[in-house]
Amino acid sequence: MTRLMHVKRGPYAPPVPVRELTAVSADGARLHVEVHGPEGSPTVVLVHGWTCSTAYWAAQIRDLAVDHRVIAYDQRGHGRSPASAACTTDALADDLEAVLAATLAPGEKAVLAGHSMGGMTLMAASARAGFREHAAAVLLCSTGSSRLVAEALVVPGRPGRVRTWLTRKILGSRAPLGPVTPVARRILKYATMGPGSAPVMVEACARIVHACPTRVRYAWSHVLDSLDLDHGVRELTVPTAVVVGTADRMTPPVHARALAAALPDCVGVTELTGVGHMAPVEAPDVVTARIRGLAAEYVRTQRDELRDELEEAGA
Repeated sequence: MTRLMHVKRGPYAPPVPVRELTAVSADGARLHVEVHGPEGSPTVVLVHGWTCSTAYWAAQIRDLAVDHRVIAYDQRGHGRSPASAACTTDALADDLEAVLAATLAPGEKAVLAGHSMGGMTLMAASARAGFREHAAAVLLCSTGSSRLVAEALVVPGRPGRVRTWLTRKILGSRAPLGPVTPVARRILKYATMGPGSAPVMVEACARIVHACPTRVRYAWSHVLDSLDLDHGVRELTVPTAVVVGTADRMTPPVHARALAAALPDCVGVTELTGVGHMAPVEAPDVVTARIRGLAAEYVRTQRDELRDELEEAGA
């Protein structure tokens, strides 16, 4: 289980949840889940990416929880969810289904937003019964469905076997990241964030990423290396929005454009100029607004249904 090293103050300090619970996945893996915001409000489920935790969504949670019910959970091995031997896309899908079953009423709909590996989680689960029962709309942020290592721009140079081999060695390194130092911040900013990212953004991301255990980071790097979820994109039949930063070196815009072309119901692609891979931290207002828009358009609550019934009765 990771050490909690997130920032304690400022816009990226995680808000205190209304309640916490543990969801149990199909193989017995235990997942830390947080619930924020008022009951009866439109529901949003946030799924973080590789080496991150619920703390990564702090800005979105703080904003959305004013008038939305927000559910966030730690992927297995991340944050406060213990590591598990099973590191597969099927396990990611199992985990998401377990969280949805533990937090949503039967038939309740929500917007599901996934960043990086979180987006891949949604693609992996897209054909599952639990996903289809609860997904009203989806946001795929800074993510891709295949060829992640071959398309990554972390290593400069022409695409090909040499660049792919070097990228694989870097992203799949067993070396511990160590403490968050000035050099570590510069490396993380180069690899994962846009050149204009403010120091407070870099600090927030560095603390979260460096808290991820080396063995967990290494295990999931192999899953990402061999990822092929193109079939999952085609099964993602709910309205789906795509967001990507133009300076994203991890999952560059070529992935977002491929997703948009393959999605059965793409409702827009947003390319954020100068933003890197950590879009929810680098451009929190834009990402939050996109989630809000999806919830407003596609999620109906019991309150909405009651209002409609009253209007019909008075007509």
